Amino acid sequence: METTYAEIITIGDEILYGQITDTNSQWLGSELNKIGVKVIRKSAIADKPEDILSTFAEAETRADIIIVTGGLGPTKDDITKHTFCEYFGVEMTHRPEVMENIEALFKVRQRSLNKMNQTQALVPSNADVLMNKVGTAPGMWFEKGNKTFISMPGVPHEMKKMISEQAIPRLQKKYETPFILHKMVKTIGVAEAVLAETLEDWETNLPENIKLAFLPRLGQVRLRLTAMGNSLEEITQEVEQEVNKLPDLIGKYIYAYDDEEVEHTIGKLLMARNQTLATAESCTGGLIANKITDIAGCSAYFVGGIVAYGYEVKVSQLGVKQETLDEHGAVSEQVAMEMAENVRKKYGSSYGLATTGIAGPDGGTPEKPVGTVWIGYSDENFTFAKHYQLTPNRMMNVNFTYNLAMNLLRRQILGEGVNKEDV
Repeated sequence: METTYAEIITIGDEILYGQITDTNSQWLGSELNKIGVKVIRKSAIADKPEDILSTFAEAETRADIIIVTGGLGPTKDDITKHTFCEYFGVEMTHRPEVMENIEALFKVRQRSLNKMNQTQALVPSNADVLMNKVGTAPGMWFEKGNKTFISMPGVPHEMKKMISEQAIPRLQKKYETPFILHKMVKTIGVAEAVLAETLEDWETNLPENIKLAFLPRLGQVRLRLTAMGNSLEEITQEVEQEVNKLPDLIGKYIYAYDDEEVEHTIGKLLMARNQTLATAESCTGGLIANKITDIAGCSAYFVGGIVAYGYEVKVSQLGVKQETLDEHGAVSEQVAMEMAENVRKKYGSSYGLATTGIAGPDGGTPEKPVGTVWIGYSDENFTFAKHYQLTPNRMMNVNFTYNLAMNLLRRQILGEGVNKEDV
């Protein structure tokens, strides 16, 4: 079975100016992948006929399916339909069915229809209309030999409905595509280079139809296995066989699979043990509490948290000793430990987790440069804190600290971290 390739083209100066974010391409790539179509290129181009025409011609040499979003509005700067006419050498024609759809939409919305809105019913003569059920701009389906061009509105909710209900079913009928399966293995607390070296032999011996990609982000590395084949059952079994080998190789770093994030993993661990957590955050500014409370049902295991940024809050709300702050400073092992232990006792939780650090870009000293972070941990048996030296970048430091804190807690809950004899 031959691979079917697609190219996604976004038209609009506003994309290139950075005035809006192109979320359409990401969504389209995901939807095409689900039906076994491989996206080989995504591009954003200006509202210029010459740019659009050359991009269409180039895309046609590479892809079987060319999906275009944007430029279908009623104003003069929306030129996509006219450019399609030029590309295919056809004229615009009035489509009564489109006009009826537009009139019905305006009637429901109790709005009057002007001449500019009426031009939406003009469509290139060789296009099959994809009716827009939530807007006025129709979608268009073109065929040129064995190539398919699909033109969609740039408005995300209009485009998504049209693609899901009309374009995808039609593509599935036209193209015989293989199954594509992705499996995500999520790791934390290990560098990409270390993983790659550890998994070198395993990766080398993967079946030819399974490819591995390393997807790093702050404090985490995701391993994506992608398999392609004619039988979904067969490639699923093949991927699972390979994934099942990973716990023996990198088990201590794996925290979840597929869509599960580390905050979900922490919640599951606490729920399973009937345990609770309280947080005391300084440099993370409440990020830990925010991530955890994004999850429905977190009240079963998250008791509460304090964002203790200033000295006075650390003292009055967390009970950190003034002499500790005076002697060691807020960013110190001693303060991180007091924060973690005191928040645990204050809320009566199983665990206390604390962060304190110099996120930057200023505030650092030669002794404690920007990126200095202490993470405190406390349970009923013992309390300790770990030091990390991170980056000069504020947001990177905040997110690194979040992942480091989550992994520290995860390992302690599992009994794989620091024990009382170590501190």
